[in-house]
Amino acid sequence: MNDFSYYNPTRIEFGRDKENTIGELLAHDGIKRVLLVYGTGSIKKNGLYQRVIASLKKAGIEYVEFGGIVSNPLLSAVYDAITLTKSNSIDAVLGVGGGSVIDSCKAIAAGAVVETDVWDFFINKAVVEKALPVYTIVTLAAAASEMNGNSVITNEVTQQKYSIGSVLLNPKISIVNPELMMSVTKDYLAYSAVDIIAHSIEVYFTATDHPHFQSRLVESIIKSVIETTEILMKDPTNYDARAEFAWVSSQALNGLTSSGTGGGNFPNHMIEHALSALFNIAHGAGLAIVIPAWMKWYKDKNLLQFERFAKEVFGKETADEGITALQQWFDSIGAPVSLIKGNIPREAIPDIAQNANTLGKLWGMENVYTVKSIEDILKNA
Repeated sequence: MNDFSYYNPTRIEFGRDKENTIGELLAHDGIKRVLLVYGTGSIKKNGLYQRVIASLKKAGIEYVEFGGIVSNPLLSAVYDAITLTKSNSIDAVLGVGGGSVIDSCKAIAAGAVVETDVWDFFINKAVVEKALPVYTIVTLAAAASEMNGNSVITNEVTQQKYSIGSVLLNPKISIVNPELMMSVTKDYLAYSAVDIIAHSIEVYFTATDHPHFQSRLVESIIKSVIETTEILMKDPTNYDARAEFAWVSSQALNGLTSSGTGGGNFPNHMIEHALSALFNIAHGAGLAIVIPAWMKWYKDKNLLQFERFAKEVFGKETADEGITALQQWFDSIGAPVSLIKGNIPREAIPDIAQNANTLGKLWGMENVYTVKSIEDILKNA
């Protein structure tokens, strides 16, 4: 096991009706005025918006609204929200939604306290050194953004989907009420399951040093995702399954599973970011296409771990059987497992590969993931 430092400053408030406490939690932290960020309106239809507003008013918290955040959140919206934040003496950013909303909040929090272009953080021209505090109420379990300092934003002008990461962007408090997730559609439940698995397997397969305990954590996460997803596909209102799914999601990318590992990277996310930057496909759907294709290309570079995965997760003997089992499971829950199922033409492979390779250079992965290598991976899809 490698040396490491592990610190997660996010406080999780987990359970029924916890969203009703957001006002008093903010007041306790000395927050007086928040930017309230949300998506395209579902929280107003299901009553969550009204409950949040009531809690803020009861605690004397003033708020300025910014709605309309979309899946694969856009830089232009972040720019608009930063302008609004700077002109309204905002103390903190409160996101009510899924990963797209929370990721946007983090970018807003970083950009609202500097005069430089927030995109500079994403292209490694600047480093996050301060930020407004971020608070979240989660409505979709997938990204683990409620418990990490990562943010992924799409620059629609340059067609680049890039990320930043800083402990300064970890939410101060995240409210996770599984009941708020019961209206998630089956397709987005499937995409969420794929995303959680992707977060778990990236370092699991690519690390040059992966302790057995960390492997067991990852395998437990994946098996829990499979088990709870199958329950929720049949019974979306099953609270226990929804709660376990939500908590597993947070654990997959809060720094725990990668502690003590060495040499890992995120090639599936690198390639998928190109898919969704160019075709606006849902992140989890894009990952379902990329992961099996990448596994087939990469398996011989870490064959023992792929064989372990096959045995521990699916009870199979060979790496190929494990890959097939995972691909078949993705397909069984309705996630696309090929480019054609994702409505992405084969002729686009060169453009996708070029876009992904540009991100690979930013992440220091371009030597392994050349344009040709990425094209070969995508041909498997």
